[in-house]
Amino acid sequence: QVQLVESGGGLVQPGGSLRLSCATSAHTLDYYTIGWFRQAPGKEREGVSCIDSIDMTTYYADSVKGRFTISRDNAKNTVYLQMNNLKPEDTAVYYCAADSYPAQTLCKAPQLEYWGQGTLVTVSE
Repeated sequence: QVQLVESGGGLVQPGGSLRLSCATSAHTLDYYTIGWFRQAPGKEREGVSCIDSIDMTTYYADSVKGRFTISRDNAKNTVYLQMNNLKPEDTAVYYCAADSYPAQTLCKAPQLEYWGQGTLVTVSE
């Protein structure tokens, strides 16, 4: 069974940084692409960034390119999303998800197999 547990959300001022963590198992990291998604109230879900399980190919939405970085630590079975220069429009619940697609496909897929419970990021003065 695939389990994904997010942490690291919180309140941050515009221009600040946060690092989100998605803890999972070694098996999940070996066999599934992992991605970060977000959903703000009244908006559609957006694929923010995804990282492939095999070749570590990454994908970023245009809205976060140059500000967010996805990475994985195999020793800790964790995928991170480092978020810098945060903006109020980054406010959302952030979820990590896993499925058997390449990174860009995962981030744009309408439905995915496995989801975490989400962590809230609020960017505000």
